[in-house]
Amino acid sequence: MNKVKITDTSLRDGHQSLWATRMSTEDMLPILETLDQVGYNSLEVWGGATFDVCLRFLDEDPWQRLKIIRQTVKQTKLQMLVRGQSLVGYAHYPDDVAEKFIDKAADNGIDIFRMFDALNDIRNLETCMKAVKKNGKHAQPCVVYTISPMHSLEHFLETAMRLQDMGADSICVKDMAGLLAPYASYELIKTLKDNLQVPVQLHTHYIGGLAIATLLKAAEAGVDVVDTASVPMAFGSSQPPVETVVRALQDSERDTGLNLHKLFEIANYFEEMRKKKGFSRGVTSINDMQVFEHQIPGGMLSNFISQLKEQNAVDRINEVLAEIPKVREDLGYPPLVTPTSQILGIQAVLNVLMGERYKLCPTEVKDYVRGQYGRPPLPVKEEIRRKIIGNEEVITVRPADFLEPLWEKAKAESAVWAKNDEDVLTYALFPQVAAKFFEKRANNKLGENTERKVSDEAADKTVKQFKVSEPAKKTVSRGDDDMNINDIKELIAALDKSNVNELEMQRKDYKLALRKGISASTGTVSNKTPGEDITAGQSNTENADDDFGLYEVVSPMVGTFYAAPAPDADQFVHAGDRVRVGQTLCILEAMKLMNEIKADTEGVVADVLVKNAEAVEYGQVLFLIKKD
Repeated sequence: MNKVKITDTSLRDGHQSLWATRMSTEDMLPILETLDQVGYNSLEVWGGATFDVCLRFLDEDPWQRLKIIRQTVKQTKLQMLVRGQSLVGYAHYPDDVAEKFIDKAADNGIDIFRMFDALNDIRNLETCMKAVKKNGKHAQPCVVYTISPMHSLEHFLETAMRLQDMGADSICVKDMAGLLAPYASYELIKTLKDNLQVPVQLHTHYIGGLAIATLLKAAEAGVDVVDTASVPMAFGSSQPPVETVVRALQDSERDTGLNLHKLFEIANYFEEMRKKKGFSRGVTSINDMQVFEHQIPGGMLSNFISQLKEQNAVDRINEVLAEIPKVREDLGYPPLVTPTSQILGIQAVLNVLMGERYKLCPTEVKDYVRGQYGRPPLPVKEEIRRKIIGNEEVITVRPADFLEPLWEKAKAESAVWAKNDEDVLTYALFPQVAAKFFEKRANNKLGENTERKVSDEAADKTVKQFKVSEPAKKTVSRGDDDMNINDIKELIAALDKSNVNELEMQRKDYKLALRKGISASTGTVSNKTPGEDITAGQSNTENADDDFGLYEVVSPMVGTFYAAPAPDADQFVHAGDRVRVGQTLCILEAMKLMNEIKADTEGVVADVLVKNAEAVEYGQVLFLIKKD
């Protein structure tokens, strides 16, 4: 057998799994030439969460990162991870955007496109596969590995054979959660090698502690390429360390031929950078070992814990981890890889936090149940389907067949910022996030007047704005009488037991205005008792319905507020609108998913207390509704 080749994941999956993808391009630059000299089969440098994080958290253009890496790495092939029809996002995009994205990624330096579909629904790989082949690049679709009552050796082989028939240049076994045990690895890889005519690559995670043994057994079975990371970004929820794998295979018939001295030179650089940045090392915790039960993949677990912290719910992680397998069974045993890991993960969080299973379901969960992500391995349980989407029809065709072309629309909407096709793609994939990024980019370069013009036009282009009224105010007038202390006491008492923000008392020569306390962190009225448990639609004051009959809708999570369209109207829910029970009032983006917040009461919206795209806190009041 030939030597085992190695793909290095440090610049993509390594830091995505351990450091929430926070390594910057500047961090990478000094070591790129050395990485290029190692003799790796490829460097995984792009795709996955890197695109989103560059824009959202690092203020970097992901396309520019790819160009810089390509300019420096001249010998080694560059590889990226494509989430099938979801590309680098979390929902499916139309074919015209998918094709254009592959074209531009190829133009900017990607040689190997690793593509996967979370459900192993290969219909969702068709468009990207064709686009990769059209560009003359290497197409590497994945067989997503997981354990469930229906995921058998026969299933994986059948999937791989169908992918080979579609034109795969190689096949990757994607063990995103580190579930593949050593002897199962040998059996699976040997079966694939005996039946396929294309090379087989294995991607696994160390999360449960099996990865090194799993790779060695795969090497015995004839695997062609394996994924590893430099040791500062290995172990824990990441890949196994390249240094250990290289040493383990030395002097065997599968010897990698890589130079350990050069590998440690690279490791020393990353280790110093890690210390400087305060990034953590990969360690295996009890929660990591529980992957054999909850099956959360490496890249998701570190983000999952930080997101629970944001929701003030990290102390309930064991409850959430216990809930995930139940949700997975309810929804037909999907493999837990982006986006299904996020979809099921946040549903488990909401089931725990809300105290009732499936009381609050994100849009993505509903879309999954509707079939808009593809065909689940097993049908969704009927009673769960009814609870989530009622009697809505479940689609059976390729989900992207329902999507309208988006490229020309995105091009028009992003014209105020877009300098090239790459910018248009960025906007098409992440419109709100891209708008903020482009505004920052413009503000760093343009003068004050031009900055304001770009910012104003951006507000119109990005999302339709809804009317946000000034803080609810009630004016009390007593004619020309002199103001007295009893009037002031009356005003204070009225304000204290009301849900309005400000009251005024007008006299001939005086006007007294009283305003409730404003939270320094959120800029909104805060009556909430610390530690008080609030869920969507509940009031946060005992006297919410007294006098003014106003009902508070509060945020059940930390997130970003986005306006929701009013039914049958080209506008957003705003003050003065009548709403019904169950109507979507707004969207909260949290944990990378969009969550619909619905009305629990019927009435008229008295006030909207937050602005579009504004960050909101747990328990923050979003709407005041005048109940009927």
